[in-house]
Amino acid sequence: MTVQMEKGPMDGARRDGDGTPPAAPAPPEAVLRRRSRSAVARSAGGDRSLLVIVGLVVLAVGVLVALLGFGVFGAERAGRPLLDPVVVDAMRAQPLIARAAAIVAGVLLLVLGLTWTARSLRPERRPDLVLDRGPGTAITVSSAASADALAAQAAALPGVGRARARLVGSDDAPAMRLSVWLADEADVRDVLDLLDTQVLAPAREALGLAALPVAVRLELEQPVSGPRVA
Repeated sequence: MTVQMEKGPMDGARRDGDGTPPAAPAPPEAVLRRRSRSAVARSAGGDRSLLVIVGLVVLAVGVLVALLGFGVFGAERAGRPLLDPVVVDAMRAQPLIARAAAIVAGVLLLVLGLTWTARSLRPERRPDLVLDRGPGTAITVSSAASADALAAQAAALPGVGRARARLVGSDDAPAMRLSVWLADEADVRDVLDLLDTQVLAPAREALGLAALPVAVRLELEQPVSGPRVA
């Protein structure tokens, strides 16, 4: 079960000089919804857009061939080969240029396919968080450190057996994925309330984030069965 927890600006104004970084302004609602989707699962918008473009191109070529076959552009054109004889004669007259064009087209398609595959298979980015940036220095918390600290705090809550966190998104728009394994006697509502008030809210304040979309995945902790006695 996955629960989305979208939080806007932190309640209350933060005082200057308390040792914590100032929170950034709260992002617009549309930006928060997009960041919440990235918290739930990896975004595939780029792949879908490219698939739509390729599909539209293939559809346009198919429609054009069908129109030629049905004689929409004239009965004489419908009876001729799909590739115009003038083009065929030009290719036969210049075979070297035709081969070079075919090789270039094949290489471009190969590069496009490899780029698309590499982009789809590359590991998801885990951003580091910059707490304070000065003229020549910056205090940065690594993605692994912030995720491990949040997971440790979540695992210490009553009713939670163990937890695992992962920071995703970008440096300017981070999001969190939190997997929580519940004990048998755990109350889901109480666990979610404790996560929000004792783990997520302090984390947002400590990291200086006005909003941190979090997707919480709840699972039941598998009990360890003891040895069977014959």
